[in-house]
Amino acid sequence: MDILIDESLAGQCVRRVLQVELKLSTKMIKSLKYRPLGIAVDGKPVTVRHTLSLGECLSLAVEDEESSPALAPVDLPLDILYEDEDIVVPAKPADMPTHPSHDHYTDTVANALAFRYAKEGIPFVFRPINRLDRNTSGLLLICRNKRAAGRMTQAMQKGEIQKTYLAVCIGEMQEQTGVIDAPLHRTKESIIVREVCAPTAPDADAAYTEYRVLAVENGYSLVLVRPLTGRTHQIRVHFAHAGHPLVGDDLYGTPTPMIDRHALHAYQLSFPHPKAEEKMTFSAPLCADMLALIKQCFPNALTKGILDEYTKSP
Repeated sequence: MDILIDESLAGQCVRRVLQVELKLSTKMIKSLKYRPLGIAVDGKPVTVRHTLSLGECLSLAVEDEESSPALAPVDLPLDILYEDEDIVVPAKPADMPTHPSHDHYTDTVANALAFRYAKEGIPFVFRPINRLDRNTSGLLLICRNKRAAGRMTQAMQKGEIQKTYLAVCIGEMQEQTGVIDAPLHRTKESIIVREVCAPTAPDADAAYTEYRVLAVENGYSLVLVRPLTGRTHQIRVHFAHAGHPLVGDDLYGTPTPMIDRHALHAYQLSFPHPKAEEKMTFSAPLCADMLALIKQCFPNALTKGILDEYTKSP
């Protein structure tokens, strides 16, 4: 990462530029100090006390030198909505895990991206800012270097990253808008399954889910969902707890021939760019199975054009 020192940066010490201008974490700055040419000016190593002059080039070794050795590059189809040197925003299909895990070592988003960058000879370390269940489709935000990952982690902690989902639920919801406030914890019987628990439970994690009903028809509800916290299975557990499990959810509801997975799609993602800071917003078109389900459950709403914004083709 190279920064040409202009009038706004000239006269500042490197430490201030790293902390204030670039918003690097203390951990990140420390790691740069111990890398060869981690912090350099005009190709020569400097300390963070160095005072920058007009026209100098400050170089930071934030790029990865090697790819993750345990991550196998695999040629898998994956739609990319946006990409630059700091981030990549893919639209994950259903039935593709986000990252490798037991029984899924070569069929994930991470494998697909590793292949993409290996072809270009670019080292790649998988740094996801958000994760999706294997059968949840939609948008992911992946950082391509340590600096971007540090900045986006801070953004997540500050609530600057907004995630919006589309879900089809069983039952016709009466309240058009609301917030589900129900703490979650892991069940005793499983390392995967979550459940609502008392706020006083020793392992309780606060969980809040904001929603707005878009359509109610034929015993189903189409809901726009914004999780205000990021707990495992949060949306699925919260709507099951409210008496409206997601259609097709085989863990918290009931499987159905209408769709071969739970009906949940990460529709929109908004966040500040890790370098430029401007707000970026991306929307992922519905997968074919979700679109078919919506057409089956909400034909009147579709005819009236109520759902045009969410069901348009890419």
